[in-house]
Amino acid sequence: TFFIWNITTTFWVCNASMGGGAAAILCNSFLMSATFWIFHIVKKRLLTSNFKLQTSNVVFVVFWLSFEFIHHSWELTWPWLGLGNAFASLPSCIQWYEYTGTCGGSLWVLAVNLMIFDLIKFPINKAGLRGLSFSKLIQITSVIVLPILISLLIYYSYNEKTDPVNMVVVQPNIDPYSEKFNSMNSQEQLEKMLALAQQKVDSTTDYLVCPETALTEDMWENELMQTSSIRRIKEFIKPFPKLKMIVGASTKHLYQKGEQPSATAHKFTQEDGYYDFYNTALQIDNSENIQIYHKSKLVPGVERMPYPAVFGILGKLAIDLGGMSGSLGTQEERTVFTSPLAPLSRGRGDGGEVAPVVCYESIFGEYVTGYIKNGASLIFIITNDGWWGDTPGYSQHLMYGRLRTIETRRSIARSGNTGISCFINQRGEISQDTEWWQPAVIKGSINQNSGETFYVRFGDIIWRASFYLSILILLYSAALSILKRKAE
Repeated sequence: TFFIWNITTTFWVCNASMGGGAAAILCNSFLMSATFWIFHIVKKRLLTSNFKLQTSNVVFVVFWLSFEFIHHSWELTWPWLGLGNAFASLPSCIQWYEYTGTCGGSLWVLAVNLMIFDLIKFPINKAGLRGLSFSKLIQITSVIVLPILISLLIYYSYNEKTDPVNMVVVQPNIDPYSEKFNSMNSQEQLEKMLALAQQKVDSTTDYLVCPETALTEDMWENELMQTSSIRRIKEFIKPFPKLKMIVGASTKHLYQKGEQPSATAHKFTQEDGYYDFYNTALQIDNSENIQIYHKSKLVPGVERMPYPAVFGILGKLAIDLGGMSGSLGTQEERTVFTSPLAPLSRGRGDGGEVAPVVCYESIFGEYVTGYIKNGASLIFIITNDGWWGDTPGYSQHLMYGRLRTIETRRSIARSGNTGISCFINQRGEISQDTEWWQPAVIKGSINQNSGETFYVRFGDIIWRASFYLSILILLYSAALSILKRKAE
């Protein structure tokens, strides 16, 4: 069952690597099955101790929510099929995610399904449909309808504060297989992006947004100003004093003598010294400073080999989705890009602060709130979904961005190399979405916001509570097993 679910919804991963994609699908199917298996064992132990069946239903919900929490937290992260993600295309029905995040949606799905299951499990007996309870039907209908009604009330009453920022978003549409890292050199790619940008950028433009790994030149962070790509961008933005360009790049950091290399650092083969690879977002403007953020939620098996002591032998199955594979470097804090023209007296969140969310990071709700807590008033998602081809993968990824706008009440500008690029407002509504696999450039305004939602302040409390409760349940179940053995 879980294999069918995984392969029908995420088969597109195999477009990049058949072996790696198959391993991901099989692994996730196994983990979902293992969650049910553990529940089955614990349920049997609880029922032999005079626990009611309804209690075992609660245990199932707690275990499944714990599984989703773990899938957001450990090194084998793959939260793509979290149940709460299912409503991403229906933002008007889930405005209450600003309080619960997607874990609230997962709880909603599980609760409704269990109630329906209990209703139909034993509906027919000698007296006919005597077991079919009208009161249960009312309860199920209420659990389904009330959250939607609350959401619609929030949706139609929510008004964005008018604090616009003028944006230009570029979609260069450079084939990641045949062009990006092969036939088209870095300068040709850059000129293609700048030519598109030139069509829309003017003196009123605040931000120009380009996709993940848009700059493919060999770039050492220790000497960024010396690279031809940065010099060309500086030349382009010079006539526009307020313009800031957010762009993805593949960068490297050279560790200086006495500097402690990270756990992911690579050693030079022909000389002494260490360096790190990064999937990087850069902000380039008319100041002397280039702001840097390193993507830190990395794709397992693509940008990072999870638990290398265990899975190191599987390195050959790594899916190459960014021009470089293996373990990339990360950073602890969520960097927020700031405007060099903002007054020094400005407080956090007062404007001109951007969350540079890189690709896979946009799936993680609580992770994105880290940018908001650091003052981000806008979210930019830069991504390269062309690896998956014309499949549901890029559409699903786009929809998940809508969840982040509702959870944080931050507008999003999204730049995808091959699409879909768009703007998403604070209610999760998409505008100016581009065509897939077509060069495009869009221009518009999105509103900033400096407030913090309940979810931003408290995060995934439902998942955490479930995780800690599941530990207690497992310990209690183990104690029951030990006592039973001693009694025998």
